[in-house]
Amino acid sequence: MILRKIKQEIEKYDVPENWINYQRFFKEKLDEPYGLKSAVFRDISNRCFKEVKDRPKREILDVCDQLLASKMRYGRGIAFDWALKVKSQYDKSDFRRFEAWLKAYVTDWGACDSLCTGAIGNLVLQFPELASKTKKWASSKNRWLRRAAAVSLIVPVRKRLLLENVFQTADILLTDQDDMVQKGYGWMLKEAANRFPDEVFAYVMKHKAKMPRTALRYAIEKYPPHLRKQAMAT
Repeated sequence: MILRKIKQEIEKYDVPENWINYQRFFKEKLDEPYGLKSAVFRDISNRCFKEVKDRPKREILDVCDQLLASKMRYGRGIAFDWALKVKSQYDKSDFRRFEAWLKAYVTDWGACDSLCTGAIGNLVLQFPELASKTKKWASSKNRWLRRAAAVSLIVPVRKRLLLENVFQTADILLTDQDDMVQKGYGWMLKEAANRFPDEVFAYVMKHKAKMPRTALRYAIEKYPPHLRKQAMAT
């Protein structure tokens, strides 16, 4: 019944006046070329979640599984949003489910970042030992898993955790030729620099000769101009 309600709500609001063309932000073709405005999407997700919020976490995540498998328009976004809403109930065993979602349903950077700065990142925050598992993604042939290896560390490093894992992951991704991966690990380093500016700058200076310029620019974005100039100097 909840899947039917979600579908009805989406159909009610998924009208041309609520569309935004997000395709211009993506090189790869999106599964859903038009998106609801963020406020409209959040309202649908929040209202429908009220129908299930008192159910056990396992049942809610089972509904998320069904949403993902259904290929329902906007179902992926709602599934990832609902998974984050039950973060207070996470346990380590949820990693297997979230990893399966990453491998099966993430096909663009938007979905990757939503899942990894949401459910996966908050799970790693609660159970830092799981970072040893996310680091393995950095060696994957799948570009989105490689990006996920970096982006999943953004939530914990914002809380001053897992800096060593950040550097270990960056080491693996350092010369990656995929721009989506370069931007992902550059973003990770930029977030780490907000908490550990000296350590991250030292890392950048040590590796800047090998680091692609895209990743380097992301990593040093928040530094003062004179340090950015120093890092970009050949």
